[in-house]
Amino acid sequence: MSNIQSNAQEVIERLLSAYGVTTQRALAEALNVPSNNVSAWSQRNSVPGNAIIKCALDTGTDLHWLVKGELAEASFYDMEMPPQGKVLLDEICSSGGKKLLQRIMDAYGFTMQKQLCDLFHISSGTVSTWIRREFFPGDIVVACALDTKVSLRWLALGIGEKFDISEINNYSNLIPHGYLNSGAIEKVGFWKTDLTFLKVKLMEPFLLTKSSFNWIIDKGRKKISNGKWLLSIDSSLDIYDVILIPEGKIKINNRGGFYVCDVKKVDVVGKVIVSMDMDI
Repeated sequence: MSNIQSNAQEVIERLLSAYGVTTQRALAEALNVPSNNVSAWSQRNSVPGNAIIKCALDTGTDLHWLVKGELAEASFYDMEMPPQGKVLLDEICSSGGKKLLQRIMDAYGFTMQKQLCDLFHISSGTVSTWIRREFFPGDIVVACALDTKVSLRWLALGIGEKFDISEINNYSNLIPHGYLNSGAIEKVGFWKTDLTFLKVKLMEPFLLTKSSFNWIIDKGRKKISNGKWLLSIDSSLDIYDVILIPEGKIKINNRGGFYVCDVKKVDVVGKVIVSMDMDI
């Protein structure tokens, strides 16, 4: 929490820049707060999380840049005519309580409220008050978004996807991760790794897990060739060994059984670049 409370004046300057205003009065109007609030934040050296969240959602400015000044301004969501101003503020203020707490717990992967209490050094009574009063703990939401890299719009409002790929693109060492289950992919988060050891540059890397097997897949590669591929056949996904044969056909091997089909009968999802068996 200390990162949110420190250097309030610098945070205020970035809020001014994000809204494109030059005075504290104009910033207060943009944030829909009393005009003397901004100067009070500076004096207390503490900017409330609700104000930071509103600015990030209002303007599309990167949350990390607003709080820490580490990244250039960047849009992190793509949504037609998102709510702004007073409407957005009302949505934030009305989205607290139990559902917000569940999203925070989900973002951290916690199963017990005690884990959240221990992380932030708060009492269980405080959390109970959030639920009872439908309270929106803005500072906790900001810290959670920074910690877990979940979408701020999803976390604060319950809108959109849990992870926003345009936000994740700010972290070159994170790639999406999903589990292959019954022919479908369940997205579970992101994998922190360094892919510079590969000789090829991946256009759209993705980590896929099934049982003890893991594959690094480039979903940007669609032109099928000999090798291992993630394919959709009859709307069911799986990993296949592929051999090109004449007349626009391919020979497919899946769990020891070969069969031949027209290349146009399969949907190419991506090419397997690395295979890893973690059954050790």
